[in-house]
Amino acid sequence: MKMAEEQIYPPARVYIDGLLGRCPRCSKGHMIKGLLQVAPKCEVCGLDFSFADTGDGPAIFVMMIAGFLIVGLAWYIEVVYQPPYWVHALIFLPFSAIVCIGLLRPAKGLLIALQYFNKAEEGQRES
Repeated sequence: MKMAEEQIYPPARVYIDGLLGRCPRCSKGHMIKGLLQVAPKCEVCGLDFSFADTGDGPAIFVMMIAGFLIVGLAWYIEVVYQPPYWVHALIFLPFSAIVCIGLLRPAKGLLIALQYFNKAEEGQRES
């Protein structure tokens, strides 16, 4: 079965497909529908996405990346321009929301694609 699947579906570009939310097997179907909902299966190749369980992983990565960018930029603006606090709030509250929401979908897609590529599954005890 595995050899036949590899012939039909050549190795995909896992990182690119994951970031773009495409199916990690065929690179054509959609893995995520809406903002963050995982599709039940790929509409092109029929890959079942029930294996996908990213948990809080995407949120943690996004918070770390966004926090680094936003705090660094806020610090720079404070040191260079010294604006009042309401200007910081006016700039960085919407910027924070945009950055976090913008990064969350690609992060989730990437983690699902890496789960598929690495055949990750829940740990089980040996009997």
